[in-house]
Order: sequence, then structure tokens, then C-alpha cells
Amino acid sequence: MKFDRPSLSHAIRSGMAALLIFSLFFSAVSPLQAFQNTPASEAAPETAAETVPEKKGPAEKEEAKTGLALVEQKVDKLFGTFNGYVASVFFYPIPLTPQQFNANDGVPLAVLWLVIGATYFTFRMNFINLRAFKHSILLIMGKYDDPDDEGEVTHFQALTAALSATVGLGNIAGVAIAIATGGPGAMFWMMLAGLLGMTSKFAECTLAQIYRRISPDGRVMGGPMCYLSVGLQEQYPNNPFMKGLGKTLAVLFAILCIGGSLAGGNSFQVKQSLGAVAETIPMLKDNNLEWVYGVVMAFFVGIVIIGGIRSIARTTEKIVPLMCGIYILACLAIIVIQVEQIPACFMAIWNGAFSDNAMYGGFLGVLVIGFKRAAFSNEAGVGSAAIAHSAAKTKFPVREGIVASLGPFVDTIMICTMTALVMIITGAYNDPQYADLIKTDNGAALTSAAMNSQIPYFNYVLSVSVILFAYSTMISWSYYGERCWAFLFGDSPSISLAYRILFLVFVVLGSVVSATNVLDFGDLMILGMAFPNILGVLLLSNRVKRELDKYWSRYKSGEFDNTASSTEGK
Repeated sequence: MKFDRPSLSHAIRSGMAALLIFSLFFSAVSPLQAFQNTPASEAAPETAAETVPEKKGPAEKEEAKTGLALVEQKVDKLFGTFNGYVASVFFYPIPLTPQQFNANDGVPLAVLWLVIGATYFTFRMNFINLRAFKHSILLIMGKYDDPDDEGEVTHFQALTAALSATVGLGNIAGVAIAIATGGPGAMFWMMLAGLLGMTSKFAECTLAQIYRRISPDGRVMGGPMCYLSVGLQEQYPNNPFMKGLGKTLAVLFAILCIGGSLAGGNSFQVKQSLGAVAETIPMLKDNNLEWVYGVVMAFFVGIVIIGGIRSIARTTEKIVPLMCGIYILACLAIIVIQVEQIPACFMAIWNGAFSDNAMYGGFLGVLVIGFKRAAFSNEAGVGSAAIAHSAAKTKFPVREGIVASLGPFVDTIMICTMTALVMIITGAYNDPQYADLIKTDNGAALTSAAMNSQIPYFNYVLSVSVILFAYSTMISWSYYGERCWAFLFGDSPSISLAYRILFLVFVVLGSVVSATNVLDFGDLMILGMAFPNILGVLLLSNRVKRELDKYWSRYKSGEFDNTASSTEGK
């Protein structure tokens, strides 16, 4: 079945745009009421990189503060209020059943927006996420690489740079809480969402390559801010509204990305990794030495990001396989130890995926938790990865889109699944002794406890993994923020250097600042990037489909294989 008819495609795109406008309008009518009526598990993501902060307790409110601490407290309170309004829009419940409508409940707008977009792109591109899987593996292995192609990094380096930003603490902590709150069935929907997200990554990264700009010194400017500002104008040349819309969406995306880079992709990573590491090295908190951790992290981040994407890519191509390998091997060791539990584990996943067990919120509750975890983990549709993939060396934009589609597969279907299997096989997700960890959403500690029960002293291995995950996320997000900064203020070496220095300042601040609402603000900015990005990719999907059809016919004819063979023979 092919979805090439313009009328059908136009109708679907119009429907999605109408959904977004309708939802934003009604969520804006009474934002505080919507936020209060939304359950905690629905109103905000589960993990460190995606949470809306809890209100402070009475003891904290009464604590007298002066000087900088008082200023920080007031700023934090201001951001907390703002976060509430933003979250009420992003997580506005869209009812899918009569029962949800009557109960003022539903699927969070941001999750529904990402999932509908991913589903549409998957059908529109005729399941390229599955058709091109083998081809994507050959691409990252370098079979079709040409060092003379324009760009700054190889296919593999672009993929690892993008993965380093998405494979993070959420894969450890967030998945554990998702399984604990949604049950084993959440894993099924998480994997399905990961498969659909592969096509979102394909579409946005293909567009990033089509509309990228390469400066005389070889530096690349690409990503949603480029294809939103130029692509919509090109696609609709006689429509002044689309021209204005494209520029507005591009600026909005860039602002959101900078906010997400400095807070969610930087300070929050420092804060969360420090909390996990301090459990293993208590002296960091006992002696008020948090700033030392921040300075050390800033130093190691700085020596990489000052060199730009080429330096970042050289680092991530080594760190990402290492950190993923360590974590997957540890999980596999536990799975082998408990091999007799595997049949029961998969039975629990299948039954839980379609169960109406009220303990985990019923069928729709489990589905939403699984989809939400996948959407927040792999960032498919957010547009961040498109910035990294735009720098890849290739003559064919579709080729890099195919490489990018592997991102959600590695992040969600491989890494997140490993955590989920450990939670289920060890039984930690419903073990009464871990009830407090689940209640407080302390997913990192829950994962550590589950693994420690099978592998003694694993907390030390997990601490190393946490540091690597946080570090790799920070260096990639520095590039995302810097490119958006350059898009707004001018793409020059001095402008880029200014942002990198600012980024390093926020690394240190992340270790000492206790204003969690300010840090959570960055995570909401990252999530907000999906709204302009998905809308733009939706409107430009016809261009992606045309490029895909041309490329795929040449690939199936063997043209690229003949070219690769002749290149290898030189």
C-alpha cells in the first residue's frame, strides 16, 4: 500500500496541523487547571532529563536564605511558575476515549504529537526504517564513504555524535521507572515507538542534508533552523505566509535549542551525574566539594568542544561504543545468570502490553508510558540529531537520513531494552524493598540495586557509565546549542567561541546551583523543539519522499554498489 496521492498526504498534514492548533488553543485557555488536573505521571516525563520538578516541602520553604542564595531561590521560584504554564501546554491531556474525556484525562499533547508524526512518516516513506536497515549498517561500516564528499565528519562519526546526546541517564534511570510504573508491558510499546521513531530521524536528517550551508572554511550550518527557514519558502514559493511561518519556526527552534543546550543538555547532566557519583564517592557532598566535580567536568568538556564538531566526533566515536558496550555486557551478564527467567519475562511483556490491569493504569496507561519513555529517550522528532547529521560527508541527503534512522534503534531498542529486561528478570520493578526508590522516581538507584543484586559492586561500574553518559551528552549538546547560537547571531569563529565559553560556565554552575526549576526549564525547552520541528518536517515531507524514491531506485539497480566497487579498486 503506497501513500503517494497528494490529496491524501495533504489531508493528513492538514489534520495534524489542526490537531496542534486545536490543542494549543484549548491548553492555553486554562493552563493551570490543565496542569493540576493532569496526573503526575502524565503531566511530566519520568526521568532526570525530562521531569517537571516537585514542589518544595514546608521545611525548605521556611529556610531563611540571604545574599546569592536568596536571589537563586527567587529565580528558582519564578522558573517554577513558568515551568508550570509551559508544562500545562506540552502535557495537555488529549482524550482518546469517552472515559478519558469525562475524566479530563488523556495522552499528553507532546507525546501524541511525536507519535502521530512518527507514524505518519513511517507510512509516508513506505517503511524505510525496515527496508533500509541492512543498507544503514553497510553505510556506517564505510562501504560507500568517499573522503572527497563535502562535510566535516564520516557517517559513523555523525551517528555517534547524535547518539552521544540521546544515550544518557534516561536510558538507565527513566526506563527503570517506566517499567516500575507501567509494568513489563511498557517495554513492548517502548520498542514499537522506537521503530516508528526511526523514520522521524530519517526524515529530519534527510532535510538537514538537503538544506545545509557549507562556509568557505568547510564548516557546516544545518538542522531544523535551516530547513524551516529555507525549505518552507522553497516548497511554497508563492505563499508569503509560509515564508513568514518558516522564519518564525526557525527562530523559535533555535531559541528553544539554546535553552535546552545550556540547561537540559549541560547543567542538568552535571547535577544528575554528580548525585549518582556522590553515592559512590560521599566525600564530594560531605565536604562541599561539588564544585570540584564541576571544574573537572568543565575541563574535559572544554578540551573537546573547543575544536568543534570534528573534535567532538573523534571523541564520540570512541566513547559511545565504549559506554554502550560496558552497559550492554553488564546487562547481558545478568540475563545469562537468570536465563531460566527469560520465557516468563517475555510472557509478562506480551501479557502486560495488552492487559487491562488497573495496577499499571490499564491498556492505555501502559501504552502511553512506553511511548512516552521512547519519545523522550531517543529524541526522534525533536530535531536535535539533524544538526549533527547535517555535518556528515555525503553527496546524497537520503543516505545520511538512512544512517540517522539507526539512532532510535540503538538508543531505544538496544539500550533501553537492556535496562527493561534487567528490571523484569530480577523482579526489581515490583520488589517491596525498592518501593521508596520507585515512589521518589530514583531510577538510577533502582537500576543500581537491581544489578547489584546479581553482580556485587556493580555500583562502581554504574558510576563510570553515568559519568560517560553525562559527559557524552554534554559535548554533543554543546554543538547543537552553538550552531543555533551562530544561526541567530552570525556564523563566525569568534561567535562560536563565545558560546563554548558560556557553555563551560554552565558546566560549573550545574555542580553548585540548587535551582532545580531552572535546570528543569531546559528539559522543557528540549521537548518544545518538537513542535516547530515536526510541523516543518510534515510540511516538507513531499520533498523527502521525492528524494527517497530517486535514491532508492538507484540503490536497488546496483548503481551505488558498482561505484563502491570501482572506488575500492583504485
